[in-house]
Amino acid sequence: MRKLIFGMNASLDGYIAATGDDLGWSGGEGPDSSSSDELFQWWSDRVDATGLALYGRKLWEAMIPYWPTADEQPGATPAVIEFARRWRDMPKVVFSSTTGTVDWNTRLVTGDAVTEITRLKAGDGGPMDIGGATLAAAAMRAGLIDEYVIVTHPVLVGGGTPFFTALDNWVNLNLVETRAFPGGVVLTRYETRR
Repeated sequence: MRKLIFGMNASLDGYIAATGDDLGWSGGEGPDSSSSDELFQWWSDRVDATGLALYGRKLWEAMIPYWPTADEQPGATPAVIEFARRWRDMPKVVFSSTTGTVDWNTRLVTGDAVTEITRLKAGDGGPMDIGGATLAAAAMRAGLIDEYVIVTHPVLVGGGTPFFTALDNWVNLNLVETRAFPGGVVLTRYETRR
C-alpha cells in the first residue's frame, strides 16, 4: 500500500493561497523566489522522492506555464534545471473535468477522485504526493491522507484558500519532524494515527 502525503507552503494563519489565489507571500518556487536555496532544494528532493504526484486542476495550471521548460530558459540556475527535470520525469495524475489534455509524464483523470486515489493507494510503488486544495480536501474528508507536511511561512494573509478543510470527525496526528529554514520558515510533518 502506498503512502499519501499532503504537503504545501502555508501562511502562519493557515492558507495555501491568499485571496485571489495570490501565492506571492510564499516566495514561490520559481527563479525569482524569495524563499531560501535550502528550502528550494528540500522541495526539489521531495519531487525526486515522489513515486506519483496527484494534482488538482488549479495547481496543475499554476505549474505548467513554467516548469516544463524552466531548464531551457536563459539564466536557469543549476537548482532550477534540476527541479525542472525531476518534475518532468515524475509520474503525475491530474484530476479535472475541464482540462482537455496533459503532457510531461502525466495522466488525466476526469472521474471520481476519491475512487481513483483509493485505487492508487492500494497499489505498489513509492509515496504519492497530493497537491491542490480541492483535491486534498476530498482526500482528507475520505480519510486517505497518511501524512501532512506543512511548510509555514512567517506571514499572515487574512484569508484565501485554507490548508485544511472542514471535517466531520477529528483526525489525530503524531508529530514526526520539525525543521527550520532561513527566513523564519518552519516545516512540520505529521503522520495520521490509524
